[in-house]
Amino acid sequence: MNHENGQVKGYFSAVNAALTGLDTFLADENSPLYKHALIGQVVTPYIERLMQTFSCWENRIGFVDTFRISRAESGFPAFQNVLELDNDRQAAGKRLNALPSADELRNEMVDFILRHKVFPSALQTRMAERSYLETIQKGDVFSPFILPETVKVSVNPKTGRPYYVVHWGVFDGSQSLPMVYMAVIEDSSEEVGRLLVTSKGELNSNIKIPLPVEGLLNPDLAHRFDDFAEKNSAYSLTPATIIGNLDKDFDVLHPKQLRRFVLGPFYSAGVTEHNSRVSDILAKVRKPENAWMLTWTIQEIVATVERPARRGLWSSSPAVQEFHIDTNDLEAARQGVSFYEKHALVPHDAYQALYASGDADTVFKGFKVHVISGNQIISGV
Repeated sequence: MNHENGQVKGYFSAVNAALTGLDTFLADENSPLYKHALIGQVVTPYIERLMQTFSCWENRIGFVDTFRISRAESGFPAFQNVLELDNDRQAAGKRLNALPSADELRNEMVDFILRHKVFPSALQTRMAERSYLETIQKGDVFSPFILPETVKVSVNPKTGRPYYVVHWGVFDGSQSLPMVYMAVIEDSSEEVGRLLVTSKGELNSNIKIPLPVEGLLNPDLAHRFDDFAEKNSAYSLTPATIIGNLDKDFDVLHPKQLRRFVLGPFYSAGVTEHNSRVSDILAKVRKPENAWMLTWTIQEIVATVERPARRGLWSSSPAVQEFHIDTNDLEAARQGVSFYEKHALVPHDAYQALYASGDADTVFKGFKVHVISGNQIISGV
């Protein structure tokens, strides 16, 4: 997509409005996601990273001619853009040293305008590149893989084991979808148990844990867990497959729950093509900045039973989890989950257009709908 045709500018405006709305929704104390098991607290920083990433991309099109959007799939930028951002971040320091300072560029621009009476487009391009490199150098962008972080530690009173709430982020390459994972994992390693759990089966208050902690809290397994998360987080893998692999790969880690927050698809009038009916209706919305719809899915799988470890003279086997899949729900079975929720966030103007078309029931079938009206978000419409 060439940015000169104006489509990209409208796209960035729509994405920014959608992510700002989602950020507001997630951070709202009355939101079901805010109250529901840390989801709002965990996902919000990833949304803010994504907003920062779009800001970087917007600066980047000031000096790069094309910007690729996954028009027919996710409606988000193509994975190539994510990789380019990651590569540029690693080379940012060197490239910044080769550019004049921001003050020098501003003075050159003023001088050029006074002398030539025309706008210095070449200097503006260099200024855009400088702004872009300075922003990505800070590192708060949505990279292909965002390392795990432990945000909660507690003790399961039934098993006496410590458990962690860990999250990590992935921008899926094949589907161009940003995703956030959250896992609840019990740890039966003896050393960690002795350190974290008192004789009364409570968390040891003498051990000060400065949450959040980078990586899995168990230092012996932290690097292995990072590698596992990076290799087992593709969208093509079902949550059942991922949690099953985790259970098999770590004898002393016992995953009790896995949640996956999949952002997208995103629909934007005049840009995306993955649902022609939705695109046609959004194209009729009066204000282009309101001609969008953002969807997301929360998938969850939980362990119901743990088969205990067996230790014998000739062979032994670690504890194994059994996970609940709702086989009565064909969609849950297809997704490989115990439960799932589909959500849609849409501006009031776009919702009215969809409603007036008579297609609202079809478009929103199976979705929990949230409508933005001014600074308010109305759920359950």
